[in-house]
Amino acid sequence: MEKKLPLREMSIHDIYLESQDVVTYKIPVYQRNYAWEEDQILALVKDVYDSWQKNPTAPYYIGTLVTYKRNDREYEVIDGQQRLTTIYLVIKALGIKEVRNRLTYSARSTSTSTIKRLDEGLVLGDESDSGIRNGYKYANKALDAIVLSDEREGFKEYFLRYVKLIHYDVPKDVNLNHYFEVMNSRGEQLEKHEIVKSMLGQYLNKQQLATFCRVWEACSEMNVYIQQIFPDKIVFGSNMQDFCIRDFWEIPQQDETEGKETIMNLLRNPVTKADTSCKVDQNDRFQSIIDFPNFLLIVLKVTMMKTSAFDYKAFKLDDKELLIEFKNTLDSMLPEQKPNFVRDFAFNLLKARYLLDNYVIHHTLSDKELSGDNPWKLQYYKFENRKGYPVNLSTDDKVQEEMVHLLSMFEVAFTPKQRKNYLVYTMMYLFDDYMASKDKYLGFLQRLADMYFYHVYLNAERLSERNLPKPNSFDEALLENGALNNKGIDCGRIDYKAVFESIYQPGRADIPLFVFNYTDYMIWKKYADTLRGRNSKKGSEERNEFFELLGCSDFELDTFSSFYFSRTRKSLEHYYPQAKAGANNSLSEEEINCFGNFAMISAESNSSGSNWDPKTKLDHYCDGKSNPVSVASLKFQIMMQKCNDNNIAMLNGELNREHGMEWNAEDMKVHQQKMLDIIIIKGKV
Repeated sequence: MEKKLPLREMSIHDIYLESQDVVTYKIPVYQRNYAWEEDQILALVKDVYDSWQKNPTAPYYIGTLVTYKRNDREYEVIDGQQRLTTIYLVIKALGIKEVRNRLTYSARSTSTSTIKRLDEGLVLGDESDSGIRNGYKYANKALDAIVLSDEREGFKEYFLRYVKLIHYDVPKDVNLNHYFEVMNSRGEQLEKHEIVKSMLGQYLNKQQLATFCRVWEACSEMNVYIQQIFPDKIVFGSNMQDFCIRDFWEIPQQDETEGKETIMNLLRNPVTKADTSCKVDQNDRFQSIIDFPNFLLIVLKVTMMKTSAFDYKAFKLDDKELLIEFKNTLDSMLPEQKPNFVRDFAFNLLKARYLLDNYVIHHTLSDKELSGDNPWKLQYYKFENRKGYPVNLSTDDKVQEEMVHLLSMFEVAFTPKQRKNYLVYTMMYLFDDYMASKDKYLGFLQRLADMYFYHVYLNAERLSERNLPKPNSFDEALLENGALNNKGIDCGRIDYKAVFESIYQPGRADIPLFVFNYTDYMIWKKYADTLRGRNSKKGSEERNEFFELLGCSDFELDTFSSFYFSRTRKSLEHYYPQAKAGANNSLSEEEINCFGNFAMISAESNSSGSNWDPKTKLDHYCDGKSNPVSVASLKFQIMMQKCNDNNIAMLNGELNREHGMEWNAEDMKVHQQKMLDIIIIKGKV
């Protein structure tokens, strides 16, 4: 018989307003006083309001509520009392007088009487609980600031019906003393991924659960190679660089845990927790590009992709939806299917961590960027002579360098931990083909970049009015029947130059970061394919041809050989400044707002010189001592070099222009065409 999941989704109405019998939520004496500040309550109301405005029937989840059911009418609140109290205060601020279920505080009479006075509509005086009194004031203030008077009823209905918590009711046989001891030592409420662990673990027997917990704990340590935290030669081979097992049953099984099953068996079992004694310089040498909750969603999507009933377009890669996505997955299965799913997921979790650590980039200590060294690493973990160390994934330096550039290009464009679609597709490829040659892996990454550019960013139907990808755009472009598709790119049949110029029209500044990243990658690739490693001298025919393609004079090759995608390149730079548009016969807004005048640089560099004219920016950004142009934009370097060429020509009397116009509208048009000639593929791919 299937165990009943001690987890349910509850609306605010379910919690406070609807019950056959009056239910009491009792805050035990060991809980701290109510302490939410004004900014926290304001943020909650604002988030709920924004969700309501976006979709008035879409649920908005605000976290978890963990309780222990003392009897049919009383729940002891273990975790979540701060948000439970805040919800109550917002209810009262919304003018809802009848709150059926009660909120009380053990051995804290002032808090209980304050809540009672709110129930009765009485004024809260100085004798009331100051935290609750202030919270009620902040809730009223937040509603007045955000919700218009004629919106109150609609907002109230949304707040009651569509704002939801995940209620976890701790099972009766749990050792609460052990639970409290752990929670007090951690000083925090349950994380969502710990509840997911509990949800999944209940479908396994004790021996399988012990193995599952060991895998889970090892994989949750994101800032160290999985081989270091799970050093098992049966799994990773004698040299610790191969993934040798085929399913859950080949993971070395753990001994059954003894004694009554407690919450710790499900959440943080110390008996099965992975050995962490071999961690080395975790936060120094290895910074993962994703956190554990969002990684779980990546693995879940990859796991479910091969099931025919899975709606991958409805799946949300956002840790806010973590509990819901796992709950929906379990709810879609028959009881007898769930143990197999959990075992498959555990195996895939271990395999995906191996692939993430060894076949996808990670970031090293942040001060490497300040020193000018590339902080992105693509290395697998190797064990030799009793010592483990990272080794480049490919022995071919050219292949290695381009894989690093491609993966970091994606990562810099999609830095937030959520919605890393490119990582889903990379995992799907690696799950099937990671043993193939590194050349083949490079080919996949090249094709993935091209598919993003042509089938998403050059497809107007998949872009919003602001030229951002619409929901599901990437899945529509990359997937077909749950697998990576083989759609080609035909630049002979479609004039992608014209498509680019119709989407990214002059006068608009809404060109996505990925477009700039792809441009810099293609510029670098042109260098790599024509000049890298050839020791070409300045003035040689091949170097002249290369810089002619770029549209500027030779500025040496060090910029290309040391180029990398910096995480700081987030700010759109107008090389000819916006501040000077339309004044004193200068360029118009439409002229300067074009791809030919844009580049991505660091926000710090942009804010310091946004109003300078092009020549001043040239002098400043090319001063290697004060502000090196390792702002990580090859496109920007080309623009500045053209500006420098024009300045020299003006000084020599070869070019008749006014000072301040060393970079003008004609230069922008020519530069844009030069860039499009480089980034638009010729022929069919």
